[in-house]
Amino acid sequence: MDQERLDGLRLELRRGCLVLAVLAHLRNEHYGYTLRRALDDHGLAIDEGTLYPLLRRLESQGLLESEWREEDRRNKRFYRLSRDGEEILGQLLEEWNGINGALERILARRKRKRSERHATR
Repeated sequence: MDQERLDGLRLELRRGCLVLAVLAHLRNEHYGYTLRRALDDHGLAIDEGTLYPLLRRLESQGLLESEWREEDRRNKRFYRLSRDGEEILGQLLEEWNGINGALERILARRKRKRSERHATR
């Protein structure tokens, strides 16, 4: 597979995962920089050019609330899940768990079949 195609597929996979990760992290209030760092600390690096438009989109969909506050003599925009965001997060987590379970079963079946083929050789 060529690198361009692989990069496109990775991007598709990451988009949905990032939405879920952002919503999950915003059960606790964060401003953009601390959210970005928290995601990075957990292995999900996201650049500012992706994070801030995502935050604005999620807020416009009613899933996040934000407010400007001064901290360390700087104005920062703090984000947190809205009530609707909490409900949607729960539903998305159920969906994620279902998809993840199905993928694990599919991959385990493939691995078993591969092991069986090697054992019969």
